[in-house]
Parts: sequence; C-alpha cells; structure tokens
Amino acid sequence: MPVIAMTQEMGSLAKDVAVHLAQTQNLAVMRHEVIEHLAEKMDMSKSVIRRLREGKAGFVDRLTADEEGMAIYTAEEVFELANKGNVVLRGWGATCLLRSVPHVVTVRITRSMKKRVEWLMGHLETDDADFAEAEIRRSDAAHAARMHQQFGVTWGDPVLYDLVLNTDRLSIESCVSQILNLTTRPEFKETKASQAALQNMTLEAHVRAALRSAVATSDVRVTIEADAGRVVLSGIVLHADEHVAAEKVATAVPGVKSVDNQLRLMANSKLYSSGKY
Repeated sequence: MPVIAMTQEMGSLAKDVAVHLAQTQNLAVMRHEVIEHLAEKMDMSKSVIRRLREGKAGFVDRLTADEEGMAIYTAEEVFELANKGNVVLRGWGATCLLRSVPHVVTVRITRSMKKRVEWLMGHLETDDADFAEAEIRRSDAAHAARMHQQFGVTWGDPVLYDLVLNTDRLSIESCVSQILNLTTRPEFKETKASQAALQNMTLEAHVRAALRSAVATSDVRVTIEADAGRVVLSGIVLHADEHVAAEKVATAVPGVKSVDNQLRLMANSKLYSSGKY
C-alpha cells in the first residue's frame, strides 16, 4: 500500500509525475477536495483558502484568516488519506507531516527557473517572461513562508526528502520509475510498526482537530500523544472547565479507547491575562 508524498512547485511538472504515478499504479491522488473540506470545517470560502495558499491574500484575508486552524485541519486530511494507503499526496505539507513514517516515500520534483518560466508562459498564453517569473517567485515565497511557519524548516532543503528529481534532465516516465523503485526497497517496506506509527499520528491529528472545532476547547493548546487508541493530554490549561472539556472532547473522538488527562491548571490566571506569565 504505497504512500508517496510529493512537493508542489509551480512549473516543476510535479503534477504530471503525480498523475502518471497514479495512473500506472492505480493510486488515489489528493486533489482540490481538500479545499472543500477545509472550507466546510472552517466556514471559510474556498477562494480565500486558495489566496492564502498561493500568497495572494490581501490584508483583510490575512487579518481574519485562522491559519493555525487551517494547518490543523490540513494535517488531519493528510494523515487520514495516508492512513488509507495507495495514495499520492502532493503539496499541503505532506512531505514534512509524513517524513517520520518509515514506509512513506517523500519526493521533491524540481526544475530550473528558466524552464518553469517557459512552462508558465505557455500555460497562461503570454509572452511576458518577467510577469511569469514574478508569479513563480511569489508562489515559491508563499510555500517557503508556510513551511517555515508550520514546520520550522527551510523549504527546498534536500535533507527533507528521500529523493530529489530534476525534470530538466528526467522525463516524467523516468521520474515515475525512480519513485516506484524506491517504494520497493527494504527501507520503505510497510511493517506493523510503521503502520502503528502512522495510525497513532492520525489519531493525534483527529484529536487535535476535534479540540479546535469544539467551542469550549478551541483556544486550548496542549500536547497530544496517542498509542494504540490510548491518548495522553499534557500541558497547561487556563481553568478547570477547559481541563474537563478537553478530556470530554478527546474521549468522543472515534478510535480513542482511553484518555489520560495530565493537563495542569494555570497557577494564576491573572498573571496569564496580564501577559506576565
């Protein structure tokens, strides 16, 4: 049940590689329905989500957008799809979210700026190379900022990936061949241990999203650890109501068998509210 996480880089031909992978191996591809799910969960328009992701959001969009919530719900979608297997996950931070899962292959598809500009000019049917390059650099900057903010990494760092492929030199078919070859190697064999690791991460994502969605716990920031259905909540909450509500919300998440509530109460909420804590 291969799980392949790939980057999304404008003009790199990553989309073509992902589609060819899916067609030749009968894999699902994570598509734009993720935006629909995010829009529904966050009561936000799909156009705003697209603008935020593409670095085109205006001042009002950035001011009102719940980008932390967006990251939480996106992670939930990625982990849920990865847990099902037989999928190509392109973009949405999938390479960083899943890189610690042993059987997931993480891939960066890249290309020279010149070729990327030529691709976008053809795509937009324009001869304005400066405009095309500016659009690509804006997109790259948005990706880099989001990856640094969400994961604390430098976007494009080759150490983040198991495989980096340059479509200046490699055809789509050659890229697919290289990726598939890697999925068959012993290092990426799916085991009970790697399955369990992914299932635990998926459950943690579900609990985190549930806490974010519930009114009583939407502002709670806690550490969540899952192991075979047993969930541990740790960290600090502001008052006793949050302590009780967090456990109640986590317990109701499908797949949770028990909750060990290790949350501690803020010693002095007045210090917290004054900003001195």
